[in-house]
Amino acid sequence: MLLQPLLHPQINQVLARAGHHAKVLIADGNYPASTTLGPNAELVSLNLSPGVVTVTQVLRALVATIPIEAAETMMYETTGPYALDVDPPVWAEYRGVLQNAELNIELEPIDKWDFYPAASTPDLALTIQTADQQRFANLLLTIGVRID
Repeated sequence: MLLQPLLHPQINQVLARAGHHAKVLIADGNYPASTTLGPNAELVSLNLSPGVVTVTQVLRALVATIPIEAAETMMYETTGPYALDVDPPVWAEYRGVLQNAELNIELEPIDKWDFYPAASTPDLALTIQTADQQRFANLLLTIGVRID
């Protein structure tokens, strides 16, 4: 039995093989993960039922498991039916998780239509599909260097 918060065997296996600069996408429930998967990435579906599990829950497990050097979000739309006029509330949750993990990382928004290609490059090692129902909850992490 592992003594860390991340117990999922497939996720642990992929993360153990991933190195510095590899990417991990934690996708919300609306993200087209199966049709935008990077050529070297594995897809793990954790979408049990609407809202179970969330991107924030997965992020909490990952910050305790891997070094993270960057976190990019999908920028929200400012016009149209899904438009927001302020940052999605879930972004505050991400900032809180990163701060609690003592990571000095700012969220870096990427334009929605640039996010899809950024999250499907050859350096994407893993896509974790959640059932998060919050809008613009996708989070692209870059693995850093283990220092200890």
